[in-house]
Amino acid sequence: MTQHAGSETRRPASGGRNAAARNRAALIAAAREIYAEHGLDAPLSAIARRAGVGQGVLYRHFPDREAIATAVLEENVRQVEHAAEADGADLPKVLGVVTWHLMESAAFIGVLHADGRTSSAPPPYTVALSLRVARALHRHLPADHPLAAEADDLMVAVGMVSGVVTGPTREHRGRRAEAAWRLLGVEVGPVLPFEE
Repeated sequence: MTQHAGSETRRPASGGRNAAARNRAALIAAAREIYAEHGLDAPLSAIARRAGVGQGVLYRHFPDREAIATAVLEENVRQVEHAAEADGADLPKVLGVVTWHLMESAAFIGVLHADGRTSSAPPPYTVALSLRVARALHRHLPADHPLAAEADDLMVAVGMVSGVVTGPTREHRGRRAEAAWRLLGVEVGPVLPFEE
């Protein structure tokens, strides 16, 4: 049997670590879009196509459906935390970021309802993510704010808004979110993702 020179050596991935990081970020962004359009049961192949990579690349970064869903949720929470830490951050601005994620990610809504007090125990990672969002929001909650009366009031309000953020289009979901915050008497800043 003839062996070709170099056949035993691994070819370096084009772009190295930079390409791997770009591919991972593209997969997370694509998963967020696909999940928003088709739900968490969407085919993983659709995520790979949207990201512009092969399925092998997807599985190299995320071995299963839960891994990529977790990565999307982690990215959502990280953006909320960064919004809370940004210069000039206040409760309305951070609530605007939270509301954007509610409108874009049904899975994020599930995380915010995972406070560990329901009859069926949520996965531990979702409880941890929910607590991180609560800490980010409470960091900017003034003591005299209407949602500061009880320790859980702010997250209950977020949960109430998440329950009405439904509808076929982003515009419809946005109108419902704005109406819910208005009815709760809570000021919310621009409903946008956090840009670093």
